[in-house]
Amino acid sequence: MAWQRNLRRTPLPRESLRILQITDTHLYSQADGRLLGVNTLDSFHAVIDTFLDTGWEPDLILATGDLVHDASPEGYRDLAKLLDRFGKPVFCLPGNHDKPQVMREHLQGKHVSCPRVIDKKGWRLVLLDSVIEGEVGGRLNAGELELLEDALNGNARHVLLSLHHQPVPIGSAWLDEMGLENADELASVMGRHPEIKGVLWGHVHQQFDDQRNGVRLMASPSTCVQFAPHSDEFSVGQQQPGFRLLALMPDGQILSEVMRTDRIPQGLEIASGGYE
Repeated sequence: MAWQRNLRRTPLPRESLRILQITDTHLYSQADGRLLGVNTLDSFHAVIDTFLDTGWEPDLILATGDLVHDASPEGYRDLAKLLDRFGKPVFCLPGNHDKPQVMREHLQGKHVSCPRVIDKKGWRLVLLDSVIEGEVGGRLNAGELELLEDALNGNARHVLLSLHHQPVPIGSAWLDEMGLENADELASVMGRHPEIKGVLWGHVHQQFDDQRNGVRLMASPSTCVQFAPHSDEFSVGQQQPGFRLLALMPDGQILSEVMRTDRIPQGLEIASGGYE
């Protein structure tokens, strides 16, 4: 299946739900903060400029974790101001570098919030918190699984799930050791609810597209540093930063396109063996 779809040239019905996903921004409280040599704020601006150049109008934006690398209140407040400039609803969930409670308190704006369930245009979006405090890997605790079941029971809409940690192996050994610990429990829920049409995540700093049992599975590039695909050990990728466009169709189909900036960020430490 050809996963890439040029949404900018695809006629979409008015009832379709158009989404921009950004993920793994790794911003800091200081504008000169760097991850693996890359100024993450500069890279974020380059990604947003690339998106704006498309002229594509989303209904909403999903920001899927690792949003502020130092998890500082100042960083979240600054990010909220940046995201408010879109003038579109921006819905955020935490990643392993975020502090969920701090994020929910300070990542708030006129258009920016951290809800759990959103209903729009025949679709229900469920934003899950897979963070384990102090750990790189993730897990959906009992409360999150209960929230998910509550959101699904009696629901007549198509469903897109979003979380930070990957619920399936992506083929990179070191990353797959720090995915979603209880992916089998999520898969069990999904097996009972065919209205779930897609799962969207971040964390892996690379594009991933697959379909299993009729469910579209998607990971997206970071807005800063990328990880090399299909690597057994930590490896910095030389792909450009990017974002994902999605069109959720009235019939439950998901169309999607990943786009990238035209260059690798300056200062990228290709030979690095990791970061904290």
